[in-house]
Amino acid sequence: MTGKRILIAGCGRLGTRLGTALNQAGAEVHGLRRHPRHLPAGITPLAADLLADPDLSDRLPPGLDQVYYILTPQTTDDAGYKAAFVTGLTRLLEALSASGNAHARVIFVSSTGVYGQDQGEWVDEASVTEPTRFSGRRLLEAETCLRRHPGVSVVVRFAGIYGPERDSLVRRVRSGRPCTDPPPRYTNRIHEDDCIGVLRHVGQLAAPAPLYIGVDDAPCTQCEVMDWLASALGQQPPRRTPGGTQSGRRCLNQRLRASGYRFRYPSYRQGYQRLVRAGV
Repeated sequence: MTGKRILIAGCGRLGTRLGTALNQAGAEVHGLRRHPRHLPAGITPLAADLLADPDLSDRLPPGLDQVYYILTPQTTDDAGYKAAFVTGLTRLLEALSASGNAHARVIFVSSTGVYGQDQGEWVDEASVTEPTRFSGRRLLEAETCLRRHPGVSVVVRFAGIYGPERDSLVRRVRSGRPCTDPPPRYTNRIHEDDCIGVLRHVGQLAAPAPLYIGVDDAPCTQCEVMDWLASALGQQPPRRTPGGTQSGRRCLNQRLRASGYRFRYPSYRQGYQRLVRAGV
C-alpha cells in the first residue's frame, strides 16, 4: 500500500478502521463524510455530502488509486437505501470521471441480502440474485451502476458482521431469548476484523474478480451458534420457537479463499470466543 492514494467514501466505524490500517501500511488516505472533524490522525478529512454538493468533483483529491464505498443509509427505508447506495454511488462515479480519477479501482461494500434464497440453499457468486426486500434490491441496483465504471471495480457482499460493538447475538443469548427452530434458520457471518482484512486484500490483488462473497467458513443454523454461545457463557441452551417457513441461505466463500485470503476468525467459535473472554 506504500505510496497509494486512497479515498474512503463513508468513514463510519468500518471505514475509519480500514483507513487507519491502510495508512499504517503506508497509504495516503482521505476520508469523505459530511462531518469528518473527528477522524483519527492518519486520515485526511474531506467534508462532502455525496447527495447534495454540486462541486463534488472539485473536492476530490487528484491521482486516486483506489476508492472504497462504505456508506450507511441515513434512514432504513427504501428512500434511504436508494439515496445512499444508488444516488450516492452514481454521483461519486460521475465525480471521479470529472476529476480525472476514472482509472481508480472502486471497491463497493454490498450485502448477501441481494440473494433471495430462503430454504437453506447454498449460494455463491454465480447464484441467482432475486432479493425479496427493498434493501437487497437497492444494493443490487447499485452494483449494476458500478459496472459502468471504466476502471476496475469490485463488489464485496458481506453477511452478518459481528465484533466488539456488534454483539447483539451475545446479548440475545445472555437475556435468554429463544432461537428459531423449526424450521432451522441458516445464518452467515464475518468478524469485523476480517471485513477489514478482506477489503485490504481485494485492494491489493493485481487482478481481482468483480465480485466476492465475504463470509467465514462456517454458515450454520442460528441455534447452533446460540447453543455454542450459551455453553461458553455457562448458561442453559436457548429454547426453541417456531419461525414460519423461511430457512435462510448458506453462503460459500471459495472464491475469496482461492484468491489467497486467510481468515483471522474462520468460524464463529474463534470470533465469539474472543468476545466472551473480553466479557462482552
